Amino acid sequence: MGAIRQQPSEWVKGKLVGCGSFGTVHLAMNKYTGGLFVVKSPHSGVGRQSLDKEVKILKSLNSSPYIVKCLGTEEEEQGKLNIFMEYMAGGNLADMAHKFGGSLDEEVVRVYTREILHGLKHLHQHGIVHCDLKCKNVLLSSSGNIKLADFGSAKRVKEANCWQSIGGTPLWMAPEVLRNESLDFAADIWSLGCTVIEMATGTPPWAHQVSNPTTAVLMIAHGHGIPHFPPHFSKEGLDFLTRCFERHPNKRPTVQDLLTHPFIVSTKQYASSPTSVLEVQNFKDSDDELETCSDQGNHFSITNTTFAFHDDDLKGIPICKPEDISSGNWITVRSG
Repeated sequence: MGAIRQQPSEWVKGKLVGCGSFGTVHLAMNKYTGGLFVVKSPHSGVGRQSLDKEVKILKSLNSSPYIVKCLGTEEEEQGKLNIFMEYMAGGNLADMAHKFGGSLDEEVVRVYTREILHGLKHLHQHGIVHCDLKCKNVLLSSSGNIKLADFGSAKRVKEANCWQSIGGTPLWMAPEVLRNESLDFAADIWSLGCTVIEMATGTPPWAHQVSNPTTAVLMIAHGHGIPHFPPHFSKEGLDFLTRCFERHPNKRPTVQDLLTHPFIVSTKQYASSPTSVLEVQNFKDSDDELETCSDQGNHFSITNTTFAFHDDDLKGIPICKPEDISSGNWITVRSG
């Protein structure tokens, strides 16, 4: 996965399609082939480190249909790094849920969860923990294929003291990670449960149980509760979530365990093409929305880990209305 062969003059940058803590993502086109891809560019030195880490992680992975592909890198004369990634026309799962009435039907959640599990299986087989699994970091192709993305917070479990420099998004993070105690594959299983809740309800986990970000982190890290489950879920779905939210990491199931769970294996065969079961009511067409980039935020620390929240993150949370809380309100905390 060396530098992509095209020169800066051979491709053109299009509209902004995403913005995160690391930098920006733009749609791009090859001038000679008309092919579409996306370009990720960092805001700053910290963002550059995050993208460098992501490239190294992706280089170490064999080609997988469940992992977004890095097409190459390019370093401009002024030292700016561009990373070329495959374009996933369906966007991320958070956007998909928003476009289909705010949440996804359970049959679709089953299909997407199975695909996410296959992606996690590939990562875990290579000794890698994603560390920031959530709907915004799961991408969808126009044909319904699911791929994991954004590996800027990913860690190798065999790295010495890998848990001492963590990254992720607090509401999706496992208790032991927030306590800065350990980091293992079990952390992704907890985050998977959070992502399933997010798909099924259209709101982040803990959204109706917290009054502010500080309370949320303290409750997840040091409390005894788990997020509220979707009330309309089947018995298989509720049991699946119960297993994901085992607070003791050593008691959580592995990816392989969950791939044999009835919630996954009972998926209807036709659901292998997710677009065929998108029977979600109250469909609302809307213009694409972009995250707003901001460097302003509030900071607090817990067990030697600093978390940052934008000022807008605090608005509406005490009321806990679903429309006031979105996964974009909880920013990713990048590890150093």
